[in-house]
Amino acid sequence: MGAQRGDDEAEALPLTVTRVLGKAGFEAVFPERLDGLCCGQPFESKGFFEVADRKSAELEAALGKARGQRALPIMFDTSPCAYRMRRFLAGRLPIQDGIEFLHDHVLPRVALERRSETISIHPVCSARKMGSTEKLSAIAARCSRHVVSVDDVLCCGFAGDKGFSRPELNDHALRRLKQSLPADCVSGYSSSRTCEIGLSEHAAIPYRSIFRLVDACAQPLVSRP
Repeated sequence: MGAQRGDDEAEALPLTVTRVLGKAGFEAVFPERLDGLCCGQPFESKGFFEVADRKSAELEAALGKARGQRALPIMFDTSPCAYRMRRFLAGRLPIQDGIEFLHDHVLPRVALERRSETISIHPVCSARKMGSTEKLSAIAARCSRHVVSVDDVLCCGFAGDKGFSRPELNDHALRRLKQSLPADCVSGYSSSRTCEIGLSEHAAIPYRSIFRLVDACAQPLVSRP
């Protein structure tokens, strides 16, 4: 999904992710026919469990083929997809959420320039379930001197893609968001585009992928570890 209307950072997320990985010295390998693959989460959230598992199985096969005989980690740039595949695969393939990969593997291999503006972070529900909240906070703190989160907002209420058809869920869940943010907060960061859509609308500031923040602050190290 593209950027919010009026957001000047309109580059497609996969391009940003690939550039961030390149700054850390990693090469991204994508499975074949990527535009037809899906983790199955959109189907699972609607109760179509058989279809969801079929799509997950297709993705598993494509990821296995892309890895070949190489022991490559598999990173998802969106937390709900990582959470779905981690549960489906049950350890058959090494799935990492983008937050984990950024924290554990990218940050030690780049130079970061911390920004001075105030930013907000929102750990989405799947990131909370995977235990990535503290790592999201740590990434943000390495990139900005002033990081806030809104304790009154746990789930954003977008509920997968239900926020498109039932916006009242989003309205209620985020009713305290804007008033809880500092007046000087200029942007927010998370790890699910649908959640970021709702957060942006109700906070009146753009919420973007955490990869965008790292990309803005990171440069390659002269000599990598």
